[in-house]
Amino acid sequence: MKIRDKKDFDEINVFGQGEPNDGFAQYFSGESFLNVLNNSQEHGGIFAANVTFEPGCRNNWHIHHAATGGGQMLICTAGEGWYQEEGKEAVSLTPGTVINIRPEVKHWHGAKKDSWFSHIALEVPGTDCRNEWCEPVSEEEYGKCS
Repeated sequence: MKIRDKKDFDEINVFGQGEPNDGFAQYFSGESFLNVLNNSQEHGGIFAANVTFEPGCRNNWHIHHAATGGGQMLICTAGEGWYQEEGKEAVSLTPGTVINIRPEVKHWHGAKKDSWFSHIALEVPGTDCRNEWCEPVSEEEYGKCS
């Protein structure tokens, strides 16, 4: 369900908005927020965070690299968003949608233009894992999502 009103969104965003995502702001178009749920160094190698996107916000194209294992899982929890792999059509994200992102796949994700959006991002454990941030998603690319 699309949710434009922030107050309404906050009521259903069960994992909470968290703090402004200032550490990664350079890799986002628009404002995002981060609520760390599980620190990987403290809990067996799994990092989990609730990421909240204002309407129209999305992250840059990026790739999760790993020598073995790795990748990312998104669990959509509130509002509506988009996920797109390079060369494929965008996928609509609604609460309950789960996206498994294999390592080495260039992709982006974020909110629809007219809805707040949150997902839990899980880093899949692996060896030599690192994230490569690429170019922003262009207005033309984003505009093709429908």
